[in-house]
Amino acid sequence: MARIAGVNIPTNKRVEVALTYIHGIGRTTAKKITGQLGITPDKRVQDLTDQEVLHIREAIDKDLTVEGDLRRETAMNIKRLMDLACYRGLRHRRGLPVRGQRTHTNARTRKGKAKPIAGKKK
Repeated sequence: MARIAGVNIPTNKRVEVALTYIHGIGRTTAKKITGQLGITPDKRVQDLTDQEVLHIREAIDKDLTVEGDLRRETAMNIKRLMDLACYRGLRHRRGLPVRGQRTHTNARTRKGKAKPIAGKKK
């Protein structure tokens, strides 16, 4: 099992797919990394040499913000918005949708389970 950026990536998957297990790396970024390093798209992680794994690790460390650093940066950005008390910060603080979605119906993911209102009949 290869360990890159503090994550054990699965050995039986293709390299492009396995790299997406790292927080902050999607399919496009994984394709760019493998393209830069000249790794064939259909190669499996178990078939990588130690040198290739090292090159992947170095490319990710050099160019990208991933895992813990990315999570910390995102949390700090949200905290900054909340401290500023701007509209987006207030929406984060109240646990409501931030990007203009409707809340009259739907938005259950952000608002949580529906709470019954006493005395309301229709």
